[in-house]
Parts: sequence; C-alpha cells; structure tokens
Amino acid sequence: MRIGLVLQPFSDENMRLAAQLGATEVVTHMPAGDYGDLALLKSRVEDMGLQLNVLEGLVPMNEAVMGTSGRDAEIEEFKRGLDKMGAAGISALCYNFMWWMPGLGVVRTSMTTRDRGGAWVSSFDAEQIAGAPPVEGAIAEDARMWEHLEYFLKRVVPAAEGAGVKLAMHPDDPPVSLRGQARILRSVENFDRMLDIVDSPCNGITLCQGCFAEMGTDIPETIRHFGDKIHFVHFRDVAGAVPNFRETFHDNGKTDMHAAMAAYRDIGYDGVMRPDHAPFLEGAGDEGDPSGYTMMGKIFAVGYMRGLIESVVKEG
Repeated sequence: MRIGLVLQPFSDENMRLAAQLGATEVVTHMPAGDYGDLALLKSRVEDMGLQLNVLEGLVPMNEAVMGTSGRDAEIEEFKRGLDKMGAAGISALCYNFMWWMPGLGVVRTSMTTRDRGGAWVSSFDAEQIAGAPPVEGAIAEDARMWEHLEYFLKRVVPAAEGAGVKLAMHPDDPPVSLRGQARILRSVENFDRMLDIVDSPCNGITLCQGCFAEMGTDIPETIRHFGDKIHFVHFRDVAGAVPNFRETFHDNGKTDMHAAMAAYRDIGYDGVMRPDHAPFLEGAGDEGDPSGYTMMGKIFAVGYMRGLIESVVKEG
C-alpha cells in the first residue's frame, strides 16, 4: 500500500512536503499538450524522489456521459489519453461518469460545517436542494444512462487493455440522483453491474471510502467484496449517509478505519491510496478553499494512514 497526495498547488515545495510526510506518490491530472508534456511531468515528479502512477481525470466526458453528438470524438480523445499514459508508464486512471454542470458534479450544500475543534468540512443535506429545479438537459431515466455507460466501456476498456492502463471508476458523489439527473454509480450492486459490462482486469473501481460510506455500506466488507477490482483508493470517511452526511477527520467518522486497512492487507492490495476531503485546518489561511484539498489538512491524514499501515502489516 502506497500513499499518494494531490498537491495543492502543484509545486516543488509541496512535493518536498509530501516526501517529508512519508508519501511516495503524486496523484494529478493529465496535463494539456501531447505525450511530451506528460513525460516531462513524470520526470519532474521522479526527480523529486516520488512516483507518478495514477492520474485523476483525463479529458472532458460530458458528451460521452449524456450520449450527445460529440461523444465519439470524446471517446477517441479518451483513448488517445490512455495511449499516452501507457507510453509514459502510468498504470491507473481514476475517472467518473458524472455530468459536470453547474449544480451537478460533486454536490455539497455546505462548505463550512464544523467538525472537531471547529475545523471546516463539507456536508450534504438533500432537503436543502429538494425544491431546486431540474438542470436543463438532464436525463432522469437510469436505463438511458446505463446505455451510455455500456457504449462508453465497450470502446474504452479494450483501449485500456492495449495501453496497459487500469481504469478505476469513481462513484457518483453524492451517490444519489439529483436535479432531475440520473446517477447510476450509487450502490455496490450497480458497481457489480458496471464491472460485468466488460469483464476485464482493466475494468475496475476507485474504492472511495467516503462515497461508499455515503451509500450506507460496511467499508471493510465492501473492500473484500471488490477485491482485485480495486485499482485505486480514496481513504476518507463521513458521518451519516445519504440523504444527510458530513465529511470528517479520518479518525472521527463512522468507519472502523483500522479494519478497513486490514481488509486492504487481506486482499493483497499494493496500489496507491490517497487521503481525500481532509478538513480545513486552523491556519490554512489563503492556501485554498475548504473543499478538502489543502496541504495542511493532509498532514494529520498521512500520519494517521502511515500508522494504520504499520499496525496492520505487523499484525498480518
């Protein structure tokens, strides 16, 4: 199990901080440009003593998600991105199948809910948006979204196999249909269905512990359920579940995080995991907004994760 970090902002200073904390991996987005730009990014990370083995987000996918006229062009661009990743030796892609529009994507109803010590966290309360109008162009039918997902996977999974890249589908966040838009990656059963569309070692999931906890699942049990289909991990927790939940410190939610880490050990997971949605700590100042991506908020998270890993490895 290898700890990775999203750097906010991406800088040599924050790469040094990541290494000092004990992280070994950087997780970032596909850079603009051609293969050479990706290769330079990977070299920059490696020159700082870190590794780049996971990208989050590749190219825009709204047309593919909604099945509109430009989806084939987006799919071809997605496949070219996979080829670049494979050529650069980057082995996993975290992506999602959400429609990213104002009012959709990752939705929260507060960014200033309080957790331990008054730290800011994000939260979601479905009642607060229950009366919001549907987003124009939304698709309410699950069946249509499954058709779009099947069309997409049957074209990109073979490309991922050819490139040697593992696809890691992230759940909808929150895992519930919103504003008239069907969101189908919202349950363990639906993820099983997604994996069955194209049965391939390259078709897998991002085990976002927060999202699966939002679904009301038992996290250690879910880890064991998916096993080697887990290609990437977001190590995170929440209090509550849909329709009302809030982010938490990694040790202050509802999940037995030691049992979760032991489950990763038991299934032989040796990939990258990163802390996600860490609270906005006192003193973070102008470092960023309280969305869970500031560097200061990850200091506690990385130390906590390293302690859990050491504990379960010694027990194992």
